[in-house]
Amino acid sequence: MNDASDTVAPDKSASAPTRAEAARPEPVPLVIGVTGHRDLVASEIPELEKRVRGFLITMQGRFGHLPLQIMTPLSEGADRLVARVARELGIPLIVPLPMPRALYMEDFRTDASRREFESLCEGAEVYELGVVDGQSIESILEPGHARNLQYAQMGVYICSHCHILLALWDGKPAQMIGGTANVIQFHQWDIMPGFTGDNTRMRQILADDESDLVYHIVCSRDRPDGEPAESFRPLQALWFTTDAENPRTEELPPQYVEIFRRTSQFNEDAVKYESEIETGSWPLLPKDAPEDLKKAVSKIDRMFRISDYLAIHYQTRVTLALRIIYSLAVLMGIAFIAYTDIPGGDFMVYAFLGLFGIGFVIYKLADRGAWHRKYLDYRALAEGLRVQFYWAAAGVKGERHSKYAHDNFLQKQDVELGWIRNVMRVAGHGGVDRMSGPPATGLDFAIQEWVGGEPDGPEGQLGYYVRKIDERIRHSKLTETIGTACLWAGIGVTAALAIAGNRLNESWSSALIVLMGILPLIAAVREAYAQKRAEKELIKQYVFMSRIFKNARRKLNEAANDNQRLQILRALGNAALDEHAEWILIHRERPLEAGSL
Repeated sequence: MNDASDTVAPDKSASAPTRAEAARPEPVPLVIGVTGHRDLVASEIPELEKRVRGFLITMQGRFGHLPLQIMTPLSEGADRLVARVARELGIPLIVPLPMPRALYMEDFRTDASRREFESLCEGAEVYELGVVDGQSIESILEPGHARNLQYAQMGVYICSHCHILLALWDGKPAQMIGGTANVIQFHQWDIMPGFTGDNTRMRQILADDESDLVYHIVCSRDRPDGEPAESFRPLQALWFTTDAENPRTEELPPQYVEIFRRTSQFNEDAVKYESEIETGSWPLLPKDAPEDLKKAVSKIDRMFRISDYLAIHYQTRVTLALRIIYSLAVLMGIAFIAYTDIPGGDFMVYAFLGLFGIGFVIYKLADRGAWHRKYLDYRALAEGLRVQFYWAAAGVKGERHSKYAHDNFLQKQDVELGWIRNVMRVAGHGGVDRMSGPPATGLDFAIQEWVGGEPDGPEGQLGYYVRKIDERIRHSKLTETIGTACLWAGIGVTAALAIAGNRLNESWSSALIVLMGILPLIAAVREAYAQKRAEKELIKQYVFMSRIFKNARRKLNEAANDNQRLQILRALGNAALDEHAEWILIHRERPLEAGSL
């Protein structure tokens, strides 16, 4: 039967660092990105502030273990309005700048505006985004298309890393690249005309998407044609999604409530098991890693350690519960046989009921604690973060038309699993984004630690899969042999009874009758347990992934340059994410059920 480390890919290989103390678990925040117009109407500002404050207070109180963060570039107008309210409420600010700070401040109209910007930056997490591919610092010095592309990139970045987009918007179509309507369009459809293509989301265009959530507060603009679009009225506030039937609602749609609730539960579990995580988690990042590598991926590593530990914790509970329940099923079968076939066995009916009661209590504990769901969710998160970690280390980035490199992960599954991508969004910001480029040694590190294999031996995930294939095949053959032996022994006992039953005394006859029932029962329960654990499917997945990693290793050896190696790692990550999605689908179809008894 599977041990606590028998998941699709938790790497406990020889190349993995020894257990190290993890940083204190930091809660996953609910990140609210901000977009809006600069030219707000002065008379509307007090009411706009009131609505923003009410929205933030509501979100603060609704999910107790989900602290808020505001992501805003602190442009004039709506950005500053939201930032001021957030400061009043004690909500921290994340400030991604579209260009170098001094250059960005040239877009502010007055010295007072620049002083306000500097004041709001105090105590905030501030970093500058790089220059858009194909552009240069010189090309963005003056207003124009190149500079507008920087704002477009910033809008894409905010959409990539926020969970809710708070939009102070007049409801009218876009008028410029990177404007408010442009950003909203990208947030919901992954399309920003002039910056991205129009077919950038084909892999998930038909899937439900949790990354489209907008809280729209309607505003006017201080210009001659500044009234809101005809279908809106000033200061109106609604949730806005891509739901074709009901795109605008007064209440937060229920699927997003569930997404945020599960994220909150993750934070709660991280705090609950904080001491165990500190001493018992397995990092991906070595203690002696270069500083630039730590800067790029330490946040992802911390999230990985938390999710990996929690996945193993809940898997252990699920495995133990399954073993107990299936053992109880065997004992209940024995009790039933004893009750029906052994003289004086009437008391076994009470044993039968007692065993059933114990099994039902265990099932209810597992069901109430959501052990199975948490095990699968946390494992999926850990494996997604593993890919994200090595991609970030190597410098594999998403295309500019995509929200993030892993935006297809688990898109085929229930929308509630969107909380996993939400965590990955948070884990990814502020690392490589702060740097001029990927870590100097990051590519070699990712290849060796993630892929492994030649020339340094069976390390990394390749070594892990090779070892697990051998381990799982041996385990499966052993349990299958035991089950087969029990089945044929039962058939043999039945044949013995048929041939010599009349010549046996009552005691021997009763004993053989009991064995005739028990031995096939053990075989059947073993097969049911193997089916529940998806043992054969798991072996097939291990074999498939070992081939993928072997092919990756071979192609990496043949690659002519770093760009080719990055492309191989991108393809490898996508294959790993697809495999993890298949794994969670298989196991979600085999939940812990009371019907196992």
